Amino acid sequence: MSLADPSPLVDTPDADEQARLRARRIERIGKWSLPVIVMALGIFLWDRIVVWNEIPHYILPGPGRVLDTLIADWGILYEASLLTARTTILALLLAVIGGAGLAILFNQSKMVEMSFYPYAVILQVTPVVSIAPLIFIYVDSKTAGMLLCAWIVAFFPVLSSTTLGLNSVDHNLRDLFRIYGATRWQKLWMLQLPSALPYFLGGLKIAGGLSLIGAVVAELVAGTGGVGAGLAARIQEAGYRLNIARMFAALSLVAAMGVFIFAALSVLSHMLLHKWHESALTREG
Repeated sequence: MSLADPSPLVDTPDADEQARLRARRIERIGKWSLPVIVMALGIFLWDRIVVWNEIPHYILPGPGRVLDTLIADWGILYEASLLTARTTILALLLAVIGGAGLAILFNQSKMVEMSFYPYAVILQVTPVVSIAPLIFIYVDSKTAGMLLCAWIVAFFPVLSSTTLGLNSVDHNLRDLFRIYGATRWQKLWMLQLPSALPYFLGGLKIAGGLSLIGAVVAELVAGTGGVGAGLAARIQEAGYRLNIARMFAALSLVAAMGVFIFAALSVLSHMLLHKWHESALTREG
C-alpha cells in the first residue's frame, strides 16, 4: 500500500456495538409482535377449549361466534360505545379540571390542604358502588349522576400526583426564585407547574382507566336500558337474555376503549416529556 493510494477508512462497529444494535432491533420487534402473538395464542386456545369440550354457545361462545355477533349487532353496540365514551371523556376532563385545580389550591394554601385533603382521601377510598345509589337518589339527571360517579373515581389520582409534583420542586431552585424576588404567580407558572407536569401526566394515565371504570359502574347502578343505554347496560341486558356472545362482544369494546385511552394518554405524555424529562429521554447503548 502506498501513501498515494490510502485504503478507505470504514467506520465499522465493534462486536459490542453490533450486539447492542441487534438487541435493540429485537426489542423493537418484540415490543409489538409479542403481545399480538400472545393474543393470537389466547384466542386459539379459547376456540379449542370450546370445540374440544363441546361447550354450548349459551355458556361459552367461541371467538368466531363473538366476532359474528359483534358484526351483526354493530349498530346497537356502536351507539352504546359512543355513550360510554362520552361519559368517560367528560368525566376525565372534569377530573383534570377538579384534580389539578384542587392540587394548585392546596399548594397555595396549607390551611385549605389540611382542611380538605382528608375528605378527598375518604371520598376516594369509599367504593363508588356504595355511593352511586345515593347519588342517583339525590341527582335527578342520570347523565349528571353517571358523570359524578365517574369523576369521583378518576379525580383523586390527578389530585394526589399533581400535589406531589408541586411539592417536589428542587429546594435550590425555590431559593433562587426567592432570592430574585419572584412573585408567587411567577414561582407557580415558571417553576412549580413545569416540575409537576410529569407527575400530573402519570396521574392522568391512571385517571383515564379509572374514568372508564367509573362510567361502567355508574351505568350498571343507574340501570339505564333500551334506547340510549351504554355498553355496561348492554352487557347487563344481554345477561338477562342469556345472549353471552353479545356480552363478550360488548366487553371487547370496553377493553378496546380502555387500551385506546391509555395509548392516547401515553402518546400525549411522550410528546410533552420526550425532549427534556429523564423518564422519556432516549439513551444510547
